Amino acid sequence: MTDRKTLANAIRFLSMDAVQAANSGHPGAPMGMADIAEVLWRDALRHNPANPNWSNRDRFVLSNGHGSMLIYALLHLTGYDVTIDDLKQFRKLGSRTPGHPEFGYTAGVETTTGPLGQGLANAVGMALAERTLAAQFNQDGFPLVDHMTYCFVGDGCLMEGVSHEACSLAGTLGLGKLVVFYDDNGISIDGDVRGWFSDDTPARFESYGWQVIRGVDGHDPDEIQIALKTARETTERPTLICCRTVIGFGSPNLAGSEKTHGAPLGVDEIQATRDALGWTAAPFEVPDEVASAWDARARGQALESEWNALFEGYAKAHPQLAAEYERRMAGQLPDGALTALDEAIKQSQSDSPKLATRKASQNAIELVAGQFPELFGGSADLGHSNLTVWSNAEANSIQNPGGNYMHYGVREFGMCALMNGVALHGGLLPFGGTFLIFMEYARNAVRMAALMQQKVIYVFTHDSIGLGEDGPTHQPIEQLSSLRATPGLETWRPCDTTETFVAWREAVAAKTPTALALSRQGLENQPRDAETLAQVARGGYILKDSEGAPECILIATGSEVGLAMDAAAQLGTSVRVVSMPSTSRFDAQDPSYRDQVLPPSCTKRVAIEAGHPDQWFKYVGLSGDVIGMNSFGESGAGPQVMAHFGFTVEHVIERVRAL
Repeated sequence: MTDRKTLANAIRFLSMDAVQAANSGHPGAPMGMADIAEVLWRDALRHNPANPNWSNRDRFVLSNGHGSMLIYALLHLTGYDVTIDDLKQFRKLGSRTPGHPEFGYTAGVETTTGPLGQGLANAVGMALAERTLAAQFNQDGFPLVDHMTYCFVGDGCLMEGVSHEACSLAGTLGLGKLVVFYDDNGISIDGDVRGWFSDDTPARFESYGWQVIRGVDGHDPDEIQIALKTARETTERPTLICCRTVIGFGSPNLAGSEKTHGAPLGVDEIQATRDALGWTAAPFEVPDEVASAWDARARGQALESEWNALFEGYAKAHPQLAAEYERRMAGQLPDGALTALDEAIKQSQSDSPKLATRKASQNAIELVAGQFPELFGGSADLGHSNLTVWSNAEANSIQNPGGNYMHYGVREFGMCALMNGVALHGGLLPFGGTFLIFMEYARNAVRMAALMQQKVIYVFTHDSIGLGEDGPTHQPIEQLSSLRATPGLETWRPCDTTETFVAWREAVAAKTPTALALSRQGLENQPRDAETLAQVARGGYILKDSEGAPECILIATGSEVGLAMDAAAQLGTSVRVVSMPSTSRFDAQDPSYRDQVLPPSCTKRVAIEAGHPDQWFKYVGLSGDVIGMNSFGESGAGPQVMAHFGFTVEHVIERVRAL
C-alpha cells in the first residue's frame, strides 16, 4: 500500500512541474498544503469525478487561489476531466488550467478564487445554501440535502476584511457543516507575516462562535485526521482547523521562504527536492500505484448511486417536493412565472401612483416572491430603507434555518460575496440590498459575480444626489458608470413603477447578474401605449416622440426622465424623449432599432443623468451635450440639491437651445 507521504508528494511534484513548465505560478502553497489535501480528499470528501455537478456533493473551495495547482493536481489525480496535457498547459492562453481557478473552465472548480478572502466568503454562502435547502426539502428518513463545505485559506485570506464579515456571520448563523483549514505558514509575498499580521487568529474565530482546533501539524496525516473527525462531529457551529505548515515543504534550500510563494523553484531545486523526498518519477509522471490509490471514480459513483436511490424513494414519498428540487437545482424558471410578471407590468402601466422606485421595487419583490419559491432576499442592515423586506419574508437564523430572508448586518462586501456562494451552490435565487454608494464596499464581489456569470440581483437604492440631506458621503456620482462598465453585468436605472417591474422581470429571467439603481424620491409613472410598453425591455426606447423627424433628442434615466418630459413639453413638438433604463440592453439591440431610437441624422442630443457624464458621450456625440455631475454632491433637501446642480427644466431648455 502506498504511504500517505508519497501520495501527498504526487501533488507537490505535479505542482512544481507545472509551474516550472509555465515559468510562472505559485508552487509554495500546494507544496505546503499537500498533506492536508491528501487527508481531506481521500478520507472525507464526498464527490463524484464523473459528475462534478452532482447536487449533494461536498463543496471544496481553495480560497487562496494563487495555489491553483493544488486543486488542478487533486482534480487530475482523483479522476476528473483534467488531463496531464491540461497540467502541461498551466497558465497558457485558452487552457483549462488558468493561473487562478476559474468557475466554468475546469471540471470540479466550484468558484473563481484569487482575490483573497472571497473564496472563504463564497464557502460561507455555500454552507448557508446547504442548510437553507435542507430545511426546505429534507423529510423524515430522507436527508436529501446533506453535504459539507470545506475551504482552504491562507494568511492573506484572513487579513482581508471580507473574511471578518463572512466568518462573523457564519458563527452567528451556526453553520456547522462548514470546515475551514487555515494554512498557517507565516509567510506572505513580502516575507514573514509577523511584521504585519500579529492577530490571535484562533481567539478571533472563537469570539465569532466557531469551534477552533489549534496547533495541528499540517504535515502529520494522523493529526489532520483527528482534527477533521472532530470538525465533522460538530454540527452546531463552523470549525477552523489551524494547521502549522511549511511553505514550499520539501525544498532543501527554499522551504519556509517567500521565494517559493510566486515563482518557479528552478530545475536544479526541483531535482534537489526530488532527491530529498525520494520521488523518482519523471516530470508530469505519476507512478501507477500512486495513481491507483488516488483514483476516486469508483467510490464517487457509489456515493452518487446511493444518493440516487435515496432520491428515488424521496420522489415516491414526496413527488411535488422532488420535482421542485430538480427544477431549482437545474436553474429552471417556475411555470407561468414570467407570464404573471408580464400581466403585472401591464397593470402597473394603468394604475400606478407616484412612487419612489425603491417602493416600486418592493411591490415587484412581493410579486416575484409569490412566483419564485427559491427567492432568497436580504439587505446589509438597510431592509427598511432599501425596501427589500416583503410581507411573507422569514428571517433565516439558527432557529429558522429555512428562512428566505437574510439580515446580513452592516457587511456589504460579505453580503455580496456570500450571495455568490449561494448562487454557485444552486437552488436559491439570491438578492441583496444596500445604498448605491455602498456598492463601493462590495465592488469586487459584484465583479466576481459578473466574471462567473452568476444569477445574483443587487437592489441599490438612494441612487443619486436626489436622496438629499445625507449629503455627498451618501450621494453616488461615479457608481453607475462603474457598474455599466462591468462586462456581463446588466444595470437598470428605471424611471418609474413600470420600468422597475420590467427591470425585475428581466433580472429574474436572466442567467447573469443584475444591478437595479433605485430612487429614494417619488416619481410619476410615465404614459405609454402598448407598443411603447413592449419596448421598455429593449433598454432604450422612445417615450415621447416628436412630430416628424426630431430636431433634438433628450436622453434620460431614472428620476431625470420626468425632468426631460417636462422640458420637452415646453420645448415644443420637435423634441423626442428617449428613456434608457439599461444602456447595456440597448447596446445589445440590432443597429436598425438603435438607429430608429437615435437616428444618426439628429445630432442635437442632450443626455440628462445625475451621475458622472462621460459614458453618455457615446450616445450624444461630441456635438451633443450631457447634463451630469462633475463634482460631488451637497447636503440639503433633495429638490434643492437637484436644482443647485442644474437639474431643472429651465437649465435643460437653456442647454438645448445652446445647441
